[in-house]
Parts: sequence; C-alpha cells; structure tokens
Amino acid sequence: MPHLRRLRSPIRRTSERPSGSSSLLRTALLVSAILGSSALAGCTPALQATVFVTATPEPAATVFVTPTPAPSVTRPPNTGTNVEQAPIEPNAPAVKIEEGPAVDLGARDGAQGSPTTNDAGDLSTYTVVSGDSFFDIAQRFDLPQQQLLRMNPSIPDLGQTLYIGQVVNIDWTTTR
Repeated sequence: MPHLRRLRSPIRRTSERPSGSSSLLRTALLVSAILGSSALAGCTPALQATVFVTATPEPAATVFVTPTPAPSVTRPPNTGTNVEQAPIEPNAPAVKIEEGPAVDLGARDGAQGSPTTNDAGDLSTYTVVSGDSFFDIAQRFDLPQQQLLRMNPSIPDLGQTLYIGQVVNIDWTTTR
C-alpha cells in the first residue's frame, strides 16, 4: 500500500496534566484519530485539528437548606353569621327516612304495570308484569326499598325474585 502515508498526531500536549483527565485525553485521541484517518494520501488533503483538553472543575461543597416552618395563621372567630356547624361524629347512625304514602311518578322501564287504588283514591297495590324489577317499582312509587320490603314481608329474596302477576302492596298503612 504505497499510496497511504503515516499521519502525525494532531494533539498538542501541555506540561500541566490535571488529575482525573485520562478519560478526556482518551476522548481527544479518539477524535483526532477519526479526523485524521479520513485523510488518505493523494485523495484529499490531510486535515489537522487542535484539541485542547481542560479538566472539569470539582463540584463545590454540598449546601444543605433547612426549610423554615410556615407561620401559623390564626383566624378570627366567625361573627357575621348565625350558621352553626354540627360537630362531625364518626360512625354516627344513619338518618332515618320517614315512611310515607306512595306517589305514582308514572310508568318507567322496570315498572310498566298499572296500580290499583282503594275507595279513597289512595294507591293500594301494584301487579307485576313482564320485565319489572323490585328496585324500579320502588322508584316509580317514590318509596325506599326497605320500606317497600317491610310493607311486603311475603316477597322472598329481598325483592330479587318477582313473578308475573304477583301483587305488591304499596299502601304504607298495611302489610301484605
């Protein structure tokens, strides 16, 4: 291979060598080798690069910042309103829903049957039709499910099982 000639090292060395700079020096040599190897004799002129290697400064001492607590805020007593908040009581008993008469809110999905009324015009019973559910019957007549269950102790499985043609009591003064 007579057309290749030996390349000079383009790195200039200084008399000062900082400690820990061996990886920087290796990187600089690699850069110079890449730049220098692309120059073939007779094809292109040789490129020369000057690489200056400087040491990375050591980090300064670590500074620890201690956060200062936020000043406490004192609120003045509430003087402009008459609203008193009830104290929060954990595990307080649930508020009892008052029982009352059924109100027909109209047919809906899951409660398509027609109710019957007594002589005074009050709602008394409801006959189950195909597709009805106990929950939807309670919703249609604006009754809590628990109240409807207490009014109908003969309904099995907490209202999960209903039969077509079954009569459900919706008169809150009687049980069936």
